[in-house]
Amino acid sequence: MSRYLVGRLTQALGVMLAVATLTFFVLNIVPGDPVRVMLGDRASEQAVEQVRHQMGLDRPVPEQYASWLGDLLRGELGVSYAQRRPVAELVTAAVSHTARLAVGAFGLALLLGVVTGTVAALARGSWLDRGLMTLAVAGISAPAFWMAIALQLVFSLHLGWFPLSGTSGGGAYALPIVALGTRQAASIARVTRSALLEQTGSDYLRTAVAKGLGRRTALLRHGMRNALVPIIAICGAQLGDIFAGSIIVETVFGIPGVGSLLVKAIGQRDLPLIEGCVMYVAFACVAAYLMSDLLYALVDPRVRLGGRSTSW
Repeated sequence: MSRYLVGRLTQALGVMLAVATLTFFVLNIVPGDPVRVMLGDRASEQAVEQVRHQMGLDRPVPEQYASWLGDLLRGELGVSYAQRRPVAELVTAAVSHTARLAVGAFGLALLLGVVTGTVAALARGSWLDRGLMTLAVAGISAPAFWMAIALQLVFSLHLGWFPLSGTSGGGAYALPIVALGTRQAASIARVTRSALLEQTGSDYLRTAVAKGLGRRTALLRHGMRNALVPIIAICGAQLGDIFAGSIIVETVFGIPGVGSLLVKAIGQRDLPLIEGCVMYVAFACVAAYLMSDLLYALVDPRVRLGGRSTSW
């Protein structure tokens, strides 16, 4: 297990380095001058050059990259061009909102997905099975922003049950959590159903039924453990998607999380803040995939022996 863990940690660090490198160079070749955006069009060329020199933006790009990567390894994300505050401070303040949204959405997706998939598998071929899977397909097909707007129109504007936007008031996170978690719940439900149905033809399950155990009881008691492997894999992937998808949902509902901070930073071409937000999203996704791999290895020892990964 230790060798498997070291391998996955090394892989995770490699992914983070690749994301950091790609993010830095892509942002530095995008047209536009962040100093000009920060100072405005009326600033003199002398003032622009002076600020650019103070920020180190007049140095060669490879030198800027080496300096930025060194600061990143020390946990220093720089200072926001627009807000003049440490990027780490801004991101930390926004993380609490994003984490609350992501944890709620993942909990909803996990509970709703596993229960729905299990019920559909137990009712295989019935109208209930077909109805639940139809809803699952609809849930997968519905974009998060469409779901968010639909929920706002119905439950905020028409019924007035929940706040339209912001984080104040009771139930402020309810609609964003539903909008973000619905699509992931649909994916988990489909995988759960398929994983359970794959166990129905196995020898151990037929033996349990032959000994007098009911088919549904045998499937839940014995089949669920073997079905956990693909369920864990899809849950890890969905958790990463939730952190990435929170950008859209936060913008629609006006939640001051990392997603909203990133959108604002892009509009201001605030390079340090953009890089800090992207690295946070990348870290959250990599951590989710790493946790999924570790749980996968605990459930299925063959993964540790073979070194296979479920997410990378």
